[in-house]
Amino acid sequence: MPTKIEVQEFLKEIEVADLVNNLQVMGDDVYIDMTAHSPAMHERKKLEVAMKQAFASQFGEKVMLKLKIVAPEPSQIQQSQIKGKQIPGIQNIIAVASGKGGVGKSTVAANLAVTLAQMGFKVGLLDADIYGPSVPTMLDTEGQKPISVEVDGKNLMKPIENYGVKMLSIGYFSGANQAVVWRGPMASKALNQMIRDAHWGELDFLLVDLPPGTGDIHLSIIQEVPVTGAVIVSTPQHVALADVRKGIAMFTMESINIPVLGLVENMSYFTPAELPENKYYIFGQQGAQYLAQDLGIPVLGEIPLVQSIREAGDVGRPAALQEGSAIQAVYRSTAQNMIESLVERNKNLPPTEAVKITTMAGCSPKK
Repeated sequence: MPTKIEVQEFLKEIEVADLVNNLQVMGDDVYIDMTAHSPAMHERKKLEVAMKQAFASQFGEKVMLKLKIVAPEPSQIQQSQIKGKQIPGIQNIIAVASGKGGVGKSTVAANLAVTLAQMGFKVGLLDADIYGPSVPTMLDTEGQKPISVEVDGKNLMKPIENYGVKMLSIGYFSGANQAVVWRGPMASKALNQMIRDAHWGELDFLLVDLPPGTGDIHLSIIQEVPVTGAVIVSTPQHVALADVRKGIAMFTMESINIPVLGLVENMSYFTPAELPENKYYIFGQQGAQYLAQDLGIPVLGEIPLVQSIREAGDVGRPAALQEGSAIQAVYRSTAQNMIESLVERNKNLPPTEAVKITTMAGCSPKK
């Protein structure tokens, strides 16, 4: 049975005493109220896990830690961490990213976009994969060209629209068989034009389909637009999850500090059409769950590997549009989980603005 003084000394040892608002010891029950350093949900989860492990190690399993962790008030958060300018009319900008290629990130982005539109939201989709644009194919808009519209005396691009989603992609400006061979600054400039020189109008969500990995395009997006949060897509494979850690590390750098809303595990299991109740874990099982638990972030959804998703993407009608199907239900659940994570983020954080990258050559961003 620990005493209050013993618990206080232990909290000093593990350097969290300054976070404690209230401490009560009643027999084998220790009640602690804390305010986290960061309002990000995954940071609070990490603090909770670390506290429980530390208490169990110090006082044994019989001591029950009753822990309550609250986010700091927006007024307590350093405003100097967020700089830049908002995009008028756009409420939330969600970066859809992956640590490596081939995990189905663009397929997930396209299906999430049409799902959100089906749910009644105003949605935009920006294809930021300059070198491998796939949005025109996946949303059946190949060959279309954005037109120019005059808004407040300025000529802007009007995004292509289909399935209730407004979209822009470099694929609308280059031929189907034309390779985009640009250096980093040229690609970044083209991307910025699609962001700032477009008439997006009023949007609840702008999903940004980023290229795989981390590089110039990612830094340009982070620098140019106020990203609200990031959704990371991976498969259950160990090699894919290892790269996910790097992607998450980029978003959570102190100089960038973009909340990770959660992981989407794509190709979680294979279900043949003739045996819809069967699940075959071809790429491993629960890889994203273990990683998410380790990092203190939620798993937003587990997307199965089924033939209809691939076929739907090839013909330009995302599988999430298949009324009453299991795939539609999975994507709707994933979108709902993303929104719940986003609501939590918006409740505890001030509006995110663009990060100013001052040192591009050394990849050493700072605010």
